Amino acid sequence: MKNLVMNPYLPLDEHIPDGEPHVFQDRLYLFGSHDRENGKEFCELDYVTWSAPADDLSDWRYEGVIYRKDQDPYNPEKLPMYAPDVVQGRDGRYYLYYCIKFQDSIHVAVSDKPQGPYKFYGQVHYKDGRGMSENQPYDPSVICTEEGNYLYFGFAPCMINIPRYKSQDLKGCSVVRLADDMLTVLEGPEVVLPSENYADGTSFESDPYFEGPSIRKIHGIYYLIYSSVHTHRLCYATSSRPMSGFQYRGCIISSTDVGYKGRREEDQLNSGGNNHGGLVEVNGQWYIFYHRHTSLTQYNRQACAERVFIKEDGSIPQVCVTTSGLNAKRLPGVGVYPAVYCCNLTNGHMGALNSLGRSNKEADFPYLTSDEDGRYVSNISSGTIVGYKYFDLGKTHQIQIRYRGTGGNHADGVIRVLTEIDAPDTACRGEICVKTEASNGTVPGNTFMKAVGGVQFQDDDRELYFRYVGNGAIDLMEIELME
Repeated sequence: MKNLVMNPYLPLDEHIPDGEPHVFQDRLYLFGSHDRENGKEFCELDYVTWSAPADDLSDWRYEGVIYRKDQDPYNPEKLPMYAPDVVQGRDGRYYLYYCIKFQDSIHVAVSDKPQGPYKFYGQVHYKDGRGMSENQPYDPSVICTEEGNYLYFGFAPCMINIPRYKSQDLKGCSVVRLADDMLTVLEGPEVVLPSENYADGTSFESDPYFEGPSIRKIHGIYYLIYSSVHTHRLCYATSSRPMSGFQYRGCIISSTDVGYKGRREEDQLNSGGNNHGGLVEVNGQWYIFYHRHTSLTQYNRQACAERVFIKEDGSIPQVCVTTSGLNAKRLPGVGVYPAVYCCNLTNGHMGALNSLGRSNKEADFPYLTSDEDGRYVSNISSGTIVGYKYFDLGKTHQIQIRYRGTGGNHADGVIRVLTEIDAPDTACRGEICVKTEASNGTVPGNTFMKAVGGVQFQDDDRELYFRYVGNGAIDLMEIELME
């Protein structure tokens, strides 16, 4: 990396969930859905893409709008377009696969360049012209290999009480083989990952299929990443064949860190919500791309990525969410960091976002948000932990924060600095006193103030957690690590 890059790795006002990363022509391209900041539903905006040179994943470039909702003749109402994928066909052109809200079909656009612009090409169909509508054809993922062209898809919300879907027999993730025109179905569909209703007695009992397939071929084996019914978990299955034989292998990442080092659902470290992403290899290093939620809603999702390692037996151990993300090294222990780059945020009982959208804001959760004053972590009440990893903390001897009382209200307490998220307060490496009452007895309202405290780290310390203990609640804008 020539510069620092953190999670989320795109500008903080850009919301690209459902990320599908692909390397084309020595650049890494990110294709995904496009949420509107402070939007009211999923995927309100047109498709855009970002790219970075393969030798510097800190240098992301905005490629602009690549495909608009009004370009699709079957979308006169300009409904949201969901989770796309892009593949280079055998003719050298690039094919963009996507679906439209409440339309039981998969649509395709085409371009001569990976960054577009794309033009509408058609709908996936059978040889007799019938559209492909089985098993809720959402979230397409496509791959071209020496064995053929394969399209994976499916939405199976068996655990969600949505009348539109409860009446359907949703069996899981399906696959079809496509002709070289990239539209015509030659074979299938075949169900390759079972939904919750069909998982009993299979290897998928603990993590049945929900949505978001993403297909890769690695060392001759097909890896199918998907979002399980525990929607924050990106799991994977493998097979030597593209249309059958997939077996569950495990979880690659949870946006809540559930499962990592045995962490339980009731101990999740971030608000839950849907997740969707894919694997990519760049210069010999593998990464998993995923997204996180902000503002206590599912409609403000930000793109994140982590380094992963594929073992000799083909397995991928679960990784945790981090601040350092794409970086090969730890972040410097000296510098100023916006507080919203935290990778963990919990009050000990975060719970999940509900399946239809927002969490209950009356539940008094801490959350990431923005307004005219900037971006910050809000509503940090007593017991809340804000976490960052990984840093080189050996030379860090002071930490300064910028903070205020949530909603302009009074707060009085202490921030205890820890290097393990479950560490007791007695193991803290330092304290920062916070008080939002000014010396004349008045509350300074929305003004962010500074407070500093000394810390004592060990040379190998790399995780940084702030636990607030006190009265009221605070907003955290910025942390500065100092020698």
